[in-house]
Amino acid sequence: MKTTATIINTVSLLFASLTTALASAGHGDAVDTSLTYNSGILVLAFAGFLALVVVVQTIPALISLYGMIKGAAEAVKNKEASSTSSNR
Repeated sequence: MKTTATIINTVSLLFASLTTALASAGHGDAVDTSLTYNSGILVLAFAGFLALVVVVQTIPALISLYGMIKGAAEAVKNKEASSTSSNR
């Protein structure tokens, strides 16, 4: 049974390595990045505005996540306190 697991692990590692090697091979000449930022100022301003919208939306999400974690921690603490008091 141990040899079967070893063979499966070896084959999966081989496939992962082969996939990575094939995915990264031969793309050196495919893309010319000499004209990366050839867009106008309006395109860059629009992209910056979209990034700003995403950042502003993360603030309430983080506050909500903090509240959920805090509520879950308080619920666990109250559950432990009630189970401790009922055991006495």
